[in-house]
Amino acid sequence: MKLGPDIAVVAALIGDPARANMLVALLSGQALTAGELAAEAGVSLQTASHHLGKLEAGGLVVPRKQGRHRYVSLAGPEVAKALEGLMGLAAATGARRVRTGPKEPALRHARVCYDHLAGELGVLMFDRLEAQGAIAVEGERVDLTDEGAQRLARLGLAPDSLPRARPLCRTCLDWSERRSHLGGPLAKTLMGRFLELGWADREAGTRIVRFRPTGLGEFQAWLGA
Repeated sequence: MKLGPDIAVVAALIGDPARANMLVALLSGQALTAGELAAEAGVSLQTASHHLGKLEAGGLVVPRKQGRHRYVSLAGPEVAKALEGLMGLAAATGARRVRTGPKEPALRHARVCYDHLAGELGVLMFDRLEAQGAIAVEGERVDLTDEGAQRLARLGLAPDSLPRARPLCRTCLDWSERRSHLGGPLAKTLMGRFLELGWADREAGTRIVRFRPTGLGEFQAWLGA
């Protein structure tokens, strides 16, 4: 008798190339329509709807309605974390796309991983916050320290404005850097604050985050980098 969860079921859902492309597109954190996901997967709308039905039944995506429009998003951050981890494994084992796009360097530099900052700048933030004692890291557990609370205050984030969810932050394996960046509700709050301050912008239709020259300087100064 086999014990524990059956990973084969989830692996089979993710393993189809069309479904995998749809799930990666949803790593942007945005809810997309079946038509948009069909374009991402390179399949017909009917085929995309069939795939989305399987993903929804498997608990990997959830439907969202706004008026007469129906959207789809990832079921939650744990799905995003699993996908990011698989992308890192694929990169490490040589399972790369035959043709890379011109935006690949920008994607590796700074991108969203569902709702938080990833890529070179995401890893830089994690490393600097840990080195300066703003976060305490033990395995996958990450705790915000008193120094970290002061660091957040410099961004105009009061302690009582932070999400009540626990854990407040955690590690997330970065697929391109193959090291940890910061995930969890705190990381989501920080990403939102960077956008609010005008330090960076989201590139429409992609996962790319582009820091403005002055914003990058402010970001690095905040990190002490």
